[in-house]
Amino acid sequence: MVFSTPAFMFYFLVLTLAAYYIVPRGGRNVVLLCASLIFYYWGERIYVLIMVLSTAIDFTHGLLVERCKARGNDKGARMAVASSIIFNLALLGFFKYWNFIAGSFAAAGLEFMPIIQYIRLPFMDPIPFHLPIGISFYTFQTMSYTIDVYRGDARAQRSILNFGTFVTLFPQLIAGPIIKYKDLGDQIDQRACSTEKFASGVQIFMVGMAKKLLIANNVGLLWDSYKAMALSDLTVAGAWLGVLAFTFQIYFDFSGYSDMAVGLGRMLGFEFLPNFNYPYISKSITEFWRRWHISLSTWFREYLYIPLGGNRRGKPRWMFNLFVVWAATGIWHGASWNYLFWGLYFFALLMLEKFFLLDRLKQAPAAVGHIYTLLLVMVSWAIFAIEDLGHLGGYLKVMFGLGGVPLADGALGYYLTSYLPILCAAALAATPLGAALYRHMGTRAQQITCVVLVAGGLLVCTAYLVAGTYNPFLYFRF
Repeated sequence: MVFSTPAFMFYFLVLTLAAYYIVPRGGRNVVLLCASLIFYYWGERIYVLIMVLSTAIDFTHGLLVERCKARGNDKGARMAVASSIIFNLALLGFFKYWNFIAGSFAAAGLEFMPIIQYIRLPFMDPIPFHLPIGISFYTFQTMSYTIDVYRGDARAQRSILNFGTFVTLFPQLIAGPIIKYKDLGDQIDQRACSTEKFASGVQIFMVGMAKKLLIANNVGLLWDSYKAMALSDLTVAGAWLGVLAFTFQIYFDFSGYSDMAVGLGRMLGFEFLPNFNYPYISKSITEFWRRWHISLSTWFREYLYIPLGGNRRGKPRWMFNLFVVWAATGIWHGASWNYLFWGLYFFALLMLEKFFLLDRLKQAPAAVGHIYTLLLVMVSWAIFAIEDLGHLGGYLKVMFGLGGVPLADGALGYYLTSYLPILCAAALAATPLGAALYRHMGTRAQQITCVVLVAGGLLVCTAYLVAGTYNPFLYFRF
């Protein structure tokens, strides 16, 4: 189940909110835990047991870490943290990367790892093997919990019910943002709900829904058209137009889902940290990654980059640490070689900026930085979106006009005519202009605008959900 479906909007969410606010405050985590497990079971069935197992393991490890620390047994605490990390990485590695590694070896003629089609358990029918929804997110969350307990940044949770609520919390379960326990632990135990917070949550949720349904889905159709074209039918301008469409699609798809998560959290009394901050207005790749998928960047900085030594051990080690982080960032996004290349592409760009370009970009006119960043980010999205390396190489050649590719053709005019309004709307929505105009309105004007936009957005999005059939979610199985 995803947020942008009638089943979630008009059945699951309504019933969950009703039950949540009807029960006494002490029973709200019970409602959330049950609702979250139903939410996950809806899409994953038996794979919900993987998440339950991860929850139980890390809850136990958190208590063990704290007990060892209290007794002065730092070695025991470190072993408990290591055990938690190994378990979570093994779980993620098995489901996400086993078949990728096995297939890569097989392609090289080394067939010693079987491709897994089914999981066979006693007294059960074979279970089709696939990547469990949200495993990349909840394993990172539970790993950070035991690390934070060891560091003293959080106290171990004494209630398995409350810890289970943290891990399974449905607003951010399948696509983040990645929430660290130290940022949410106090809210799990006790949180404030109010009419104002609920109303702002509805507003943020509807903004995210509109991003997803009205912008991401529509520009996604344009990208699908160009991605499906034979390389011989592509033109330079057409290839760039297709990547521009994907550039908008992935941003409004993922940031829209993150907004919906933040909005749902507020409806339930939680405050989640924002995951995006208008990344396409950046003037450098360095700035872009301070604005894009903030929760993932923060997680890798706190739990991988700094433990590796950060920039404290000399330039060669610092470069190696960044290489590891960006390789991990790429592979985290998917089990395919293009994701690794995507991560290393950004590593190379960031190195170039650190050693050469960043100071020059700061001195250059802002427009230069914006154009530079947007063009390089668009190239990155081509690498990200096309998993077949042969097709990817061909598509990049077309983008840069290699091999006598024509500049444009009649199809370009057709697609521009058809999609220009939504592309212009996407470009405007990717900037803080709308939010700035809203902030400068008077209180009364803000209230009226909010009501009109929420009501209108709900009607339009509902009509789209009822009538539409194209509703992909790009981060669904990350």
